[in-house]
Amino acid sequence: MGDAARALGERWLLVRRAERIDIECVVRGYLSGSAWAEYRGAGTVAGEPLPPGLAESTRFDRPLFTPAIKAESGHDENISRASLASIVGSERAQRLEALSLELYAAGASHAASRGLILADTKFEFGEVDGGLILIDELLTPDSSRYWPADRYQPGGPQPSFDKQFLRDFLESSGWNKEPPPPALPEAVIDGTAARYQEALRRLTS
Repeated sequence: MGDAARALGERWLLVRRAERIDIECVVRGYLSGSAWAEYRGAGTVAGEPLPPGLAESTRFDRPLFTPAIKAESGHDENISRASLASIVGSERAQRLEALSLELYAAGASHAASRGLILADTKFEFGEVDGGLILIDELLTPDSSRYWPADRYQPGGPQPSFDKQFLRDFLESSGWNKEPPPPALPEAVIDGTAARYQEALRRLTS
């Protein structure tokens, strides 16, 4: 046994090779990000209509499952639940939706107990021996939006502990979203890291 294993107290991590399902299983509790952009333009989120007159960062009556197609290049594309069913089959689509909503509910409940709002997050699944398993990162600030609950105010963007700070810089830089990306100023790097660290501190304290 190596020194690294002994340093971990002889704890082991089981790794299994999964057949990845090329779908981003996104759950949104609030109208923000790309969902807000789509709603402003078409009155829909992931191709499905929402009531008119909603404000940015509005809390949904119930979380929405809004899948997206994983892209090898460029940005993932939101798709409807009907499109998801046509890609992976109705039974698997229903299972992915149910699991995603269940995981989101657990994550949102934990975040709330730490004074945070889990505005949205994404999950990825794979298949092993005919069954679905969760793969990739889970409820991190890199795959989720976390807002401080005591500062929540619908009607505009929210302060956050995630990569929105980095996104805002890239949007304001004039980058055309094709490689190479612009160099990041030290303040953007430090500001993003500080937000991730604060999310970690709050979620694990």
